[in-house]
Amino acid sequence: MLHSFETELATVVALNFFVPLLIGTGGNAGAQTVMTVIRSLSLGEIGIKNAWRVAVRESSTGMLVGLVIGCVAFAQAYWITGTFDLSLTIGITILAICTWSTTVGSIVPIIAHYFGVDPAVLSAPLITTLVDATGLLIYLTIAKIILTQI
Repeated sequence: MLHSFETELATVVALNFFVPLLIGTGGNAGAQTVMTVIRSLSLGEIGIKNAWRVAVRESSTGMLVGLVIGCVAFAQAYWITGTFDLSLTIGITILAICTWSTTVGSIVPIIAHYFGVDPAVLSAPLITTLVDATGLLIYLTIAKIILTQI
């Protein structure tokens, strides 16, 4: 997957510096959502019947958190790099990754519970792996779109 973005990573070396921030934020947001949903499942507050409502609610929360953290990350990236396009890439990526990770983090435990698999055992490792891999893809895709001069 990364070989398709070699040019971008080599040309804009600063892209590499923000990977831990972006992936870590996505993983944390997804893990928090997983724990919230697992708690609600165990208390019988949610189930497969209202999975769509739960996913929309958690996605909205993730989007709001991503917007706030994205603005802070934009400012920090701009302060560090002095580059508007790169900073915009960081801010938008945080928003996208937080929204994505909370959406997936809300759906996976419900599906696991539906199929009789313990969501507490399955969800955290699956979310972490999925968000790490897809978060990097989201980041590099957004970078490729925004940093058009590459």
